[in-house]
Amino acid sequence: MKNNFLLLITLILSSCSSIKVFSDYDRNIDFSNYETFAYFKPEIDKVDISDLDKRRILKALDSEMNLKGLSKSETPDLLIGFTTKAKEQIYVNTGNNFGCWGWGWGFNPWFWGNGGYNSVSTRTEGTLYVNIIDAVTKQLIWQGKGRGGINEFMKNRDERISLFIHEIVENYPPLAE
Repeated sequence: MKNNFLLLITLILSSCSSIKVFSDYDRNIDFSNYETFAYFKPEIDKVDISDLDKRRILKALDSEMNLKGLSKSETPDLLIGFTTKAKEQIYVNTGNNFGCWGWGWGFNPWFWGNGGYNSVSTRTEGTLYVNIIDAVTKQLIWQGKGRGGINEFMKNRDERISLFIHEIVENYPPLAE
């Protein structure tokens, strides 16, 4: 019974998690050979987001790459670019389930329907791709993807974007198999 309760809590919390990440890479690459990076400007220039958000992403990438022992260079080993996608998500809350907004089944004094309330909301879900390219071969060697909610009204955009970048590049470089 205790294990079932812990599983339920884990599922509820994970369903409410804010950023989902995934990464993929070329398994034939020895990532320990890379020491320097620069940004892949042609890719970044095509991204349809504000220049302020672009700078936030670049600042967060600078910080994360430096923590990983990589330094910026005019003659880099790696080129780093990023792309984005956005999709409007529609959420319908009928009040009959456990959700991210509260507990319980709702209350309906007439004992029919769904607990007395329905709500529909929308949220833009963004996906940020971080692309790491070998500067010599110009081949994509690692890609990280983070998906989660962010909107233009957030007061803590710097922190949210930093968190996105941190979560995405956490698995770079990949562990040797």
